[in-house]
Amino acid sequence: MKTPNYHDFYQKALIPIGVNDLAVLKETSSYDRYCPSTHWLIAVEGEQLPQPKIYFHWKVSIYPADVEGDFNWKKPFYCSPAMPSMDKAIDLACMLAASSRLDQLYSLNLQEKIS
Repeated sequence: MKTPNYHDFYQKALIPIGVNDLAVLKETSSYDRYCPSTHWLIAVEGEQLPQPKIYFHWKVSIYPADVEGDFNWKKPFYCSPAMPSMDKAIDLACMLAASSRLDQLYSLNLQEKIS
């Protein structure tokens, strides 16, 4: 797995994981029972395309994190498909953040689930 480009990594504020979402998280490979996560870290990540001119595609990722924001970048709960528009990625991140605040990430049909 390629190391993330943290220069183009834009995270939103941590969001506490709700009871329903935690139940679903516990059934995935993203959950670490030895280091339980309490929050979601939702981020927009830029991936530079291999071409002479600097150009990025963007994806939205959701990571289980602790209260201090520590997370395992190798085990995201969700990664979106790459998008050519940062604005669309930010819109998706905002929608996912709103769903997570309502403890309803589990009810979304996340097409690119990692776990």
